[in-house]
Amino acid sequence: MSSTEPRHTALDAVHRSLGATMTDFAGWDMPLRYGSERDEHLAVRTRAGLFDLSHMGEITVTGAEAAAFLNFALVGNIASVGVGRARYTMICQADGGILDDLIVYRLAETEYMVVANASNAQVVLDALTERAAGFAAEVRDDRDAYALIAVQGPESPGILKSLTDSDLDGLKYYAGLPGTVAGVPALIARTGYTGEDGFELFVKPEHAVALWQALTEAGEGVGLVPCGLSCRDTLRLEAGMPLYGHELSTSLTPFDAGLGRVVKFEKEGDFVGREALTEAAARAGQNPPRVLVGLVAEGRRVPRAGYAVVAGGEVIGEVTSGAPSPTLGKPIAMAYVDAAHAAPGTEGVGVDIRGTHEPYQVVALPFYKRQK
Repeated sequence: MSSTEPRHTALDAVHRSLGATMTDFAGWDMPLRYGSERDEHLAVRTRAGLFDLSHMGEITVTGAEAAAFLNFALVGNIASVGVGRARYTMICQADGGILDDLIVYRLAETEYMVVANASNAQVVLDALTERAAGFAAEVRDDRDAYALIAVQGPESPGILKSLTDSDLDGLKYYAGLPGTVAGVPALIARTGYTGEDGFELFVKPEHAVALWQALTEAGEGVGLVPCGLSCRDTLRLEAGMPLYGHELSTSLTPFDAGLGRVVKFEKEGDFVGREALTEAAARAGQNPPRVLVGLVAEGRRVPRAGYAVVAGGEVIGEVTSGAPSPTLGKPIAMAYVDAAHAAPGTEGVGVDIRGTHEPYQVVALPFYKRQK
């Protein structure tokens, strides 16, 4: 097996100068944390955090039939997305298994940007390229054309407003508009993966350092801190947001993951996986598969992905993600469990942590919802 050097983002030198602990993530050298994960997490919940997300995979789709093509290639109704808006969707295999979850931005009438997870960017690019055959649409790998910086947390609108004259108040959740931030041309998007308000800024890599520094200076007075991937994971877990490779995989359909709402059967024409997903929807309606639930620990031991969920001495499910929750002050987990044990408040459920059945309470997701 040949070892390839990890890729570096345009902000690599900045992370190192800040003393970040770096880690290999999906072939990229990324900051895991700068100091305390808990402090970074709480900064995003109460003030603001700054993230380098340049490892995400941007794929541009253009052409007269771009909308029709994406409707065929993805499970969502992309043709109905207005210019300047974004949609959460998925790309599935013909058998209905999830290849990746995506955010699709409609930048212009015949131009879209598909943002894939770093670990799946090549898979998504290959699938889209293959599925574009016969459509008047071009699929372009734009992973090297963008750096992506996110500012998340309750102070993020104020920080960004001090650096742009774009209409942030008019920018809805799941929308994006071209603008200028600190003199840098950017696509300003209001999406996020933390459960907080916040923005993603897609910029040219050569502008990333200047933008990061401008945001850092603008956030100094309100407690903005740089944040690594570790707190991004605990933030999304508290917000009940799925992570590919944990809650989502090719062995699960969107219906298995409790995300059947993203599949739009009512859209015109065929789409990849339609037949298999129609059957999966019928199965889920009659006899629900395992259900994704939240678990909150009664004790202090932290569950990890792959640990068995038990009740009455029987295995009833499996943990997909687990971590200490800085907001709740207790360990939490997401897990797929048998429908009979999925109701919030279900008693007698435990997680097998190295042979000991630690007691957990079943709760509804998400664990945390921000006050609007």
